[in-house]
Amino acid sequence: MDSLFDEIVLLFLLSIGVILLCNRLKLPATIGFLLTGVIFGPHALGVVSDQQAVSKIAELGVALLMFTIGMELSGEALKRLKRPVFIGGTMQIGLTILAVMLWMMLTEGITWQKGVLWGFLVALSSSAIVLQLMQKRGESEDIYGRLSLAILIFQDIMAAPMLIGVPLLAGAIHLSFQSVIFSTTKIVLILGVVIFVASRWLNRLLEAVLKTGAREVLLLTTLGLCMGMALLTHELGLSLSLGAFLAGLLVARSPYSMSVLAGILPYKDVFMSLFFMSVGMLLNVSFLFDNVGTILITTLFFIFFKSIVTLPSVLIQGYSLKIAVLASLALAQVGEFAFVIADQGFKLNLFTANDHQMFLAVSVITMMLTPALMALAPKIAAKIPEKKNGHLENTDEAPHSLKDHLIIIGFSLTGRHLAYAAKKAGIPYEILEVNTETVAKYKDQEPIIQGDATEPFVLNHLGVMKAKTLAIVASDPTAVRMITQAAHNMNPKLHIIARTRFVREVEELKNDGASQVIAAEFETSLEIFRSVLKHYLVPKQDIDEISATIKEGESASSQEQEVASA
Repeated sequence: MDSLFDEIVLLFLLSIGVILLCNRLKLPATIGFLLTGVIFGPHALGVVSDQQAVSKIAELGVALLMFTIGMELSGEALKRLKRPVFIGGTMQIGLTILAVMLWMMLTEGITWQKGVLWGFLVALSSSAIVLQLMQKRGESEDIYGRLSLAILIFQDIMAAPMLIGVPLLAGAIHLSFQSVIFSTTKIVLILGVVIFVASRWLNRLLEAVLKTGAREVLLLTTLGLCMGMALLTHELGLSLSLGAFLAGLLVARSPYSMSVLAGILPYKDVFMSLFFMSVGMLLNVSFLFDNVGTILITTLFFIFFKSIVTLPSVLIQGYSLKIAVLASLALAQVGEFAFVIADQGFKLNLFTANDHQMFLAVSVITMMLTPALMALAPKIAAKIPEKKNGHLENTDEAPHSLKDHLIIIGFSLTGRHLAYAAKKAGIPYEILEVNTETVAKYKDQEPIIQGDATEPFVLNHLGVMKAKTLAIVASDPTAVRMITQAAHNMNPKLHIIARTRFVREVEELKNDGASQVIAAEFETSLEIFRSVLKHYLVPKQDIDEISATIKEGESASSQEQEVASA
């Protein structure tokens, strides 16, 4: 165990230098992790020799990735993206598998089972690389960015069934009709009971954990949920990844999901970095140099072939060829889960050692070429004449369903007044509150979730890129500044109204990006929602009526409290 620990620590230390070099070359960190594995793995310098042990630990990264994907794919999110996910995703996966199977059968003379396996490998793209590059380039909200995201979502969903299908393709599992029915019924019943119990008690568990205020307890609970479900599905003969994905879907329905995600993300990133390094270690450098010409030609053909096959999945939805080219080139690499499927296929003798090494070499190179392809794609697309298309202006498929909405950070008295005013004025809004008791109290009455708004991914979940106004009425002055800075950096056009306790902090918050700062010396709650409603062009008469209603409500509440105390 000491030897494995030493090697993992050494890997992380060595990866720092490689990633810094990649950063200078404007390559994503994922490429650095792959290169670290290639250079220092058993087939090159041999600094790390126990590649199998590292791979075992790296499997946690895949499980945690599936868990976070499940968390980000609540039923609501799938509903918003249903057209590009299910139409575009189904078309992309189906066409790719069919085209690859036919091509391999005609050119290589292999069986249809092996052809389908190769189709699985080609169909998947890298969510980690593509989404990271899009976010860095500010293209996540572009039309092609949303379409690419939708197809990646469907690919991630289909990764689990593909893993289940590999043993069937290899003939390692022989199933009769009766055994299929029995096994399916058993799995559905067990998972159904677990999901039913979890859906009824999960919120109470997370609420109790968050009330402790101990981050380590939240982390242990999250890992327990993720790995517990993963082990359950594994015992049922399914994959670890499927269980982790189901656990993520369950947690996604909770109003406390943002806190869970905040706690697990750093650990997911650590294990995913190990996963990419372990993939790099699989690549035999000698094989690479001995077959460099064939590998490069195969890589170029792979990119061309996959891009062409992906085009119809975008075009069928009514988008232009220009958008289709951008999305197709963004998805023209091999995905993370393809390595897991390839490893399983190799162990079941669905392809040879040379085929496996060729796949690994092509995969690593396509991943490394992705930044260049995404940079080249707009230049290629610019040469394509574009016709006006109704779908191009359609924003219903954006990752967040609301547009020009109000985000309320903090749900104290001021936040409640603001939500009431927004509801009366017909303004769509979302609420974020860090206090679990407050969330538990209002979760059935308001669109409220629990989380820390200083985390950019939480603001992104709330739709900060599409929002019109952000009202920060949290009581922590440090948090208010951090939220203001993060929100302004993510969306400079966002109208940010911040509350502060002291007049001297007004200028600082404005310098941080706040459009308007209201000090506590003023009549804070009324002032803030008046500013918000004014920004939404609500008539002054309506604003005055809402103000009067709130004042009357507060007066009546005060009288009731006085009577009760008497």
